[in-house]
Amino acid sequence: MPQIINIPLVDDDDNIIGHGEKLEVHQKGWLHRAFSILVFNDEGEILIHQRAFDKYHSPGLWTNTCCGHPNEGESMEAAVHRRLQEEMGFDCVLSHKFTFRYKAFFDNGLTENEIDHVYIGTFNDKFIVNPDEVADYKWVSISETKELILQNPEDFTVWFREIMNHEAELLA
Repeated sequence: MPQIINIPLVDDDDNIIGHGEKLEVHQKGWLHRAFSILVFNDEGEILIHQRAFDKYHSPGLWTNTCCGHPNEGESMEAAVHRRLQEEMGFDCVLSHKFTFRYKAFFDNGLTENEIDHVYIGTFNDKFIVNPDEVADYKWVSISETKELILQNPEDFTVWFREIMNHEAELLA
C-alpha cells in the first residue's frame, strides 16, 4: 500500500494553515508549499532531468534538477536536501533565490497550485539517479535551455518554464 504523505497547505502569504494528503491536494487544487532546485556545474550548466514516465503528472517532461514538497513537520531546509538525495542521488549546499506562485491544470484532472521556493546549488561529481523519479538527465547551458523551451515548450514542466523566466534572479 502506498505511503500517505501529507504536505503543507498555505495561505496567500505562504503561512501554513494545515496539511493535506499529497494526491488529494493536487486533485482539489489546494494552495500548497513546494520547492524547486537548480544545480549548476562549474561550467555554468544546469542539470535538468526528464521525469519518469509513470509520474502522476507531467510524466516524461523535462524539468529542473529536482522538485518536491516538504512533508508535514519537515523544515524546508531538511526537505530540499532529502529530496535532492532521493531523486538525483547526491546532495550539495543550496541557497534560496526567490519564491513565486503559479497554478496549472493537467489533462488528468490534477492541479498544481503552489507557492514554489527556488533553490540553487553547485555540484560537479558523479551521481546515480533514482529511476523511479528520473528517465534521463543532461547538463545544458542557460541559453540552450531557454532555446529548447522556446522551440518546444510542451516538452517542459510548467514550473520550470516559469523559473526560467526569472533568469536575472537565478544568476543574482
